[in-house]
Amino acid sequence: MQSTPFSINLRHACSMRKSVSEICRQLGINRQQFNRYVNGEAAPSPHNLARIAAFFGVRPADFSLDPALFEQHLVNAAGGSFGTDVLHACFPGNLQSLRRHLGYYQTYHVSLSWPGMIVCSCARLDEHEGAVRVKSIERIQDRPHEIRQFSKYVGLASFLRNRIFIVERSTGPEPMIAQTILTPFETHQRLYLKGMTLGVSWRKQNLPYASRVIWRHLGTDTDRRQLLSRCGVLQPGSRQLPPTVREFLDMSENPAASIPFSDA
Repeated sequence: MQSTPFSINLRHACSMRKSVSEICRQLGINRQQFNRYVNGEAAPSPHNLARIAAFFGVRPADFSLDPALFEQHLVNAAGGSFGTDVLHACFPGNLQSLRRHLGYYQTYHVSLSWPGMIVCSCARLDEHEGAVRVKSIERIQDRPHEIRQFSKYVGLASFLRNRIFIVERSTGPEPMIAQTILTPFETHQRLYLKGMTLGVSWRKQNLPYASRVIWRHLGTDTDRRQLLSRCGVLQPGSRQLPPTVREFLDMSENPAASIPFSDA
């Protein structure tokens, strides 16, 4: 074991947490590689150093400080004001597990804006510089009501405690934030991600609502025009809905498929 300011400070930071294994899971860094950092046998890349620093709520340069000064910085980070690094450290979480879910998706949910209907959208998860980005598109044409809606959302995904957490914001002059929590692929089922989404209705007085949501994986390469062409609002009994989607979102059996939150 070689003692460097970085390894000494990293060991102290780790001692403040439950276990090194948990730290590695949260960061998505291989345990063996992380042990080499702790033992002073290797130095992390600038990217991994930034992730480790964000996880502990300090700056990358702080790991080069005298251990006594570093301990003070760590105490201030733990007991001081909440910073954006604390939240950002949660992304991407377990990157290795999240990589299994990269690619294009057709997504389905029950929206408060379209009572009794199912909204079909599309999304993509892709990895970029150690983060997993999310881009979602809603394209809806309601000819009877002469409504055309085209919405884009961008955000980040994280894999924590065997769940996929997605936080997105809409693009445009007045952005809103939405959150989705999905259950990862099962051992013998690697096509659907099921969960809940929390958003704000663009109609109905911008009421927040929670809804069941299901994502159908289409692979890492697909016909994007065809993907967009399937977007829109569908009747619950539409033949365009795969049976698994129809059953999961069945509003007659699942009255809580979409739950509005009003001021009442």
